[in-house]
Amino acid sequence: MAPGVELGFAAAAEGPGGAWRLHSTYFPSKVGGRPAWLGESGLPGPAILRCGRCQQPCAFLLQLYAPLPGRPDAFHRTLFVFACRSPACYRLAGPCGPFRVFRNQLPRWNDTYPEEPPPEEPPPGPAPAPPRRLGSGAALCRVCGCLGPRCCGRCRRAAYCGPEHQALDWRRGHRRSCGQHAAGDDSADSIPEHNEFLFPEYEILIEPEEPEFPADSTDDEQEAEETSKDTKEQEELRAAGTADEAFQSLDEETLEAMAKHETEEEKIFQMFKKQVAAEPEQMQNCRQKDLDCIPDCVQIIRYCRGGEGPLWVSGENRPEEKDIPNCICGAKRIFEFQIMPQLLNHLQVDSLGESIDWGTLVVYTCAESCSGGSEYLEEFIWKQDYSMGCTL
Repeated sequence: MAPGVELGFAAAAEGPGGAWRLHSTYFPSKVGGRPAWLGESGLPGPAILRCGRCQQPCAFLLQLYAPLPGRPDAFHRTLFVFACRSPACYRLAGPCGPFRVFRNQLPRWNDTYPEEPPPEEPPPGPAPAPPRRLGSGAALCRVCGCLGPRCCGRCRRAAYCGPEHQALDWRRGHRRSCGQHAAGDDSADSIPEHNEFLFPEYEILIEPEEPEFPADSTDDEQEAEETSKDTKEQEELRAAGTADEAFQSLDEETLEAMAKHETEEEKIFQMFKKQVAAEPEQMQNCRQKDLDCIPDCVQIIRYCRGGEGPLWVSGENRPEEKDIPNCICGAKRIFEFQIMPQLLNHLQVDSLGESIDWGTLVVYTCAESCSGGSEYLEEFIWKQDYSMGCTL
């Protein structure tokens, strides 16, 4: 039986009710902020985290916790997506470009996390500041939270992924605090929780997609609906035949516009909008009760590893099998999840000129989910744009 589709929704992560769940200890799925790294070794370095077009550092976009049942080596498994901050890099559709995707997985018994599930209650005391180092000793960039092999030449304490973020942090205040604190005292130069390079932070809540026909519906109900559809189609055909003579008197421009409205592209896009508008019952209940846990009940993620393929926004620019490279282990890559355009509403990336934009982002991962030791392994992402004239 093929797995069902799971939907991801963005929920506010601020305050005592949510932010604590976004730390690595709790194996989060989240948008923005700094990455909550899973494994503490083999992190992707600064060179591979640069945009494939402008070569500037990519910002952390989101991560999904996606363990594989029955796979002891993937008891913990997270996918990480990074994206360029420059709108100009989003002009072209196709593979990778301004995005990078990585996969990391760990067995249940590992050197970083206890084998028991994390507690469901928030930890006592104030929330910890963004970490300077991982438990493994790896230094993290003060700006983006990625691997930071470069350090401040003055204080030798502040770590950065590259010169761009070192210059940004210097302007934002490190110039005033650099060298002003005693050894071991980080209070005078604490890392700010947010900065202009990071995307806004949200928790991703996962819910199963409701089937088109509820499980308790009868075959008679489905047959009745199909019969109703057939009757409606027949009436439309008769109406079309009656109106055929009227069409003869329309000018060529009007006929062309009417034909264009019923193109295959329009049908694909309407199906996309219909599926995206679907909302699980639990999300509906939260909205009806005016709960703050769901600020906007729209899908930002569709997940279905090994099941049905992605929901395309267009019939154009879909990858063929030859366009999706095999994993470095030799196995084919399969569809795992897609990022929906509604996520853009949460990222605050609109501008008067060009903006970061996409129709959908489709992520393909190793069919075998090879372990690669403790390394973060790069996977494949495909960007599809809207066809001309179709927008949400």
